[in-house]
Amino acid sequence: MRARFARGRAAAWGLLLALALPTGAWSQTGTAPSDADALVSRMTLAEKIGQIQSAAPAIPHLGVPAYEWWNEGLHGVARAGYATVFPQAIGLAATWDTDLLRRVGDTVSTEARAKYNVAGGAAGAKADHDRYQGLTIWSPNINIFRDPRWGRGQETYGEDPYLTGRLGVAFIQGIQGPDPAHPKAIATAKHFVVHSGPEAGRHSFDIDVAPHDLEATYLPAFRAAVTEGQVGSIMCAYNALHGTPVCADPELLNGRLRRDWGFKGYVVSDCDAVDDMTRFHHYRADNAASAAAAVLAGTDLNCGGGGRYAYADLGAAVSQGLVTEGAVDQAARRVMAARARLGAFAATDPYADIGAERIDDVNARALALEAARKSIVLLKNRNNALPLAPGTNLAVVGPNADALGVLEANYHGTAVQAYTPLAALRMAPGLGTIRYAQGSALAEGVPVLVPETALRTGAGSGAEAGLTGDYFDSLDFSGEPQVTRTDRTIDFDWDKVPPVPGMDARRYAVRWTGLLVPPGPGDYTLAVRVDRCFDCRGHDPIRLYLDGRLVLDDPGTGKDSDLMVPLHVEGTSPHRLRLELVHSGQDQGVRLMWLAPAEVQRAEAVAATKGAGAIIAFVGLSPDVEGEELGIAVPGFDGGDRTDIGLPLPQRQLLEALAATGKPLVVVLMSGSAVALTWAQDHADAILAAWYPGERGGRAIAETLTGSNNPSGRLPVTFYRSVRDLPAFVDYAMTGRTYRYFEGTPLYPFGFGLSYTRFAYDDLALSTAELTAGQPLAASATVRNVGDHPGDEVVQLYITPPAGALAPRRMLAGFQRVHLEPGESKRVTFAVQPRDLSGVDAAGNRAVEAGRYQVFVGGGQPDFTTGLEKSVDIQGRQVLPK
Repeated sequence: MRARFARGRAAAWGLLLALALPTGAWSQTGTAPSDADALVSRMTLAEKIGQIQSAAPAIPHLGVPAYEWWNEGLHGVARAGYATVFPQAIGLAATWDTDLLRRVGDTVSTEARAKYNVAGGAAGAKADHDRYQGLTIWSPNINIFRDPRWGRGQETYGEDPYLTGRLGVAFIQGIQGPDPAHPKAIATAKHFVVHSGPEAGRHSFDIDVAPHDLEATYLPAFRAAVTEGQVGSIMCAYNALHGTPVCADPELLNGRLRRDWGFKGYVVSDCDAVDDMTRFHHYRADNAASAAAAVLAGTDLNCGGGGRYAYADLGAAVSQGLVTEGAVDQAARRVMAARARLGAFAATDPYADIGAERIDDVNARALALEAARKSIVLLKNRNNALPLAPGTNLAVVGPNADALGVLEANYHGTAVQAYTPLAALRMAPGLGTIRYAQGSALAEGVPVLVPETALRTGAGSGAEAGLTGDYFDSLDFSGEPQVTRTDRTIDFDWDKVPPVPGMDARRYAVRWTGLLVPPGPGDYTLAVRVDRCFDCRGHDPIRLYLDGRLVLDDPGTGKDSDLMVPLHVEGTSPHRLRLELVHSGQDQGVRLMWLAPAEVQRAEAVAATKGAGAIIAFVGLSPDVEGEELGIAVPGFDGGDRTDIGLPLPQRQLLEALAATGKPLVVVLMSGSAVALTWAQDHADAILAAWYPGERGGRAIAETLTGSNNPSGRLPVTFYRSVRDLPAFVDYAMTGRTYRYFEGTPLYPFGFGLSYTRFAYDDLALSTAELTAGQPLAASATVRNVGDHPGDEVVQLYITPPAGALAPRRMLAGFQRVHLEPGESKRVTFAVQPRDLSGVDAAGNRAVEAGRYQVFVGGGQPDFTTGLEKSVDIQGRQVLPK
């Protein structure tokens, strides 16, 4: 969905100020669909049309409450206030743990039910439910992360269709629960299909992908979501496929999805996708015709962002003969059947006892920590630089060391409690002194938080790092503040939550006062960023004073503004600073940010290394620079996508300056996508990939650095060395992309990850050396921990098919995460299904072909790790269903 509708940390800039197996499970119950049929039969045409728009109005005479279908749960319930914030989806993928994904999905649906029940109050399911209060969760995103430049790739499970399918099925099963007739929530697999950037032009992009790539890469995860995960909903994408917008493609929706795969749920459009068919694809002349085409193709529910619903013109379409009322009835029956299964019209509710106490409870927090621990990938560890020796003094540097946004990522909830890596390291037992410096900006022209090192509550000896915050329950700062406290940084996510417990989340005012202490002379830029709510008429006013002078007075008129005032600093003298926020709208938080002179920041970072036994550099990206349809255009970034996959220049220069000190350098990459850390691979002592790790991510990183967590994540994407290794971003052909088709040497391969211990493999056994096409294959091997630390190994099985023009180099066909104590061994068994042995021809036909196949079992791909390999000869040919 469009970023201008996103309520996340990567929302538009607020204020910028420069200062110098097919399933029919639920249809077999015989209850929900028949109830829905009867209900729809009593509706007028206008009422039916209203129910197939995402903000469905109440129908009082039928006892139908209002319901907003738009709800998010990518890595926790999003945009609905407090919720457990798990690692971003790409980080969850790095765990390679289906059981974990199932438990995360279950927690998401539990917290969604809790919010649904709280919002309904005594009326429960019979109450109206607004956006982000419902049970129809628009996740998971199972698009293929085919190119690291795609800003939304962080929302996916990576580049491989098999891994994506297995994790997607597990997450869906967790969301929906074990009872198809009474799901706890309904998952929505998106965006169907062949959708993975670029963000620019996505509303009119026509993808002409080959039948082979469509069947071999882009469809398998969706097929698994339907036939195995029994997903209740599918979201159709913005783009066209072979000239037809996918939300109006009957062969795709009514054909492949419903006829071939047996899908029984409802299809929802991505937000404004039907309107896009008129405005950008020019597929039909007006929305009446576009809406008719979408309904006839099988799109049941129309999401219209900002209240713009193409389906509002369906009445005209019926009167013009473009679509029958019967087709509208069919769409209405599907969506009302979903509401019936969720209990909207039932006399009893099996989930009614799930209350607010289940939100971010002790079990959810433990699961968030487990997920963060398992997601961290050790990419390099020269001379066992990690774990850190007890008592080591640290210099902690980098723009991602102390920022909430890189924990929460995009499409997130509000963490009840989150510790940045800097905060977590300060609390970690066994370390020596810690000195901190920010060191650099994220990228040229991209502000970062004003760090605690540049803020003081006052000038006296008792002054603290940070600013003094006075929190008022009035909008005019009248009366005494409810709370006065020191805020280390101004970095707050207050989306639908109060800034202080007990205050009204809808109305408050905050005044921060103190000193801005520049680290050196030069030209500075100060920025106040308010994460704006997209559909509000008014926004939170902001006032900023410097040395008593009002330099920003934004009344919250609704439009973002960039106001530039240069400030040249000759020395390091402090400047009095006052920032005032009046929360009178629905904006989501505030950050005080800056651009500081690069050479000054690097010098400060180098100074922080004095006395340090090791340097921990937190570098990478953030949701401010990679994400959905962002308004950013700076070197290396364009509209949320990337034009360069290398580490941005300011951060690379920072690493070079740190390495020049001669001290051990540990690099922690925090990002939602692969970054070409070529310089760091050559020069750093150790490298961790920590992704956007969620509310417990800081602690998981600290535990990994100090050794109480043995890193066990594996890469769900290929890390290429340069953008020059990649085909054009707009090219959806898979030739040259992902580990399956890339012929070059990657920086780090898909499936890669090191450990503080070592694993060995013995006794690979196959169920047969000759196999008749269409039969499954069993494989087993023994894995042993031959090192000194307990740890998890991710055992991976790859199939190398006979060489052919369209054959992939190899295919992942199984994986299992195994925990082993030192000296312990376990036998791991895989059941390889015919589909996992199959190939796809140029026409898109899938079959198991005759020939000799190599079966490899090890800790990664055959070229990059130790493991065992045997061959199996397949006789005959077996065509497989679509």
